[in-house]
Amino acid sequence: MPSDARAQRGFRALAIVGTLDFSLTGILSRLTTALAEAQIPVFALSTFDTDILLVRDTDAQQTENALAACGIRFVDES
Repeated sequence: MPSDARAQRGFRALAIVGTLDFSLTGILSRLTTALAEAQIPVFALSTFDTDILLVRDTDAQQTENALAACGIRFVDES
């Protein structure tokens, strides 16, 4: 994104690895509930086959801790 573009910066994208079949339910709810309980704001994006969560960079470690506490595993695929 050009540096002069009007945008909020300082977010980290967390994508669910793998394809999510449309028949699966509750995945996004499980993730956002854990983050809401930890008082972490989130912007959720859903695509045809996966979900992406945007969290502030400043909340990255707290996000990882909150999701790990409910059994979510992180994989760095950058």
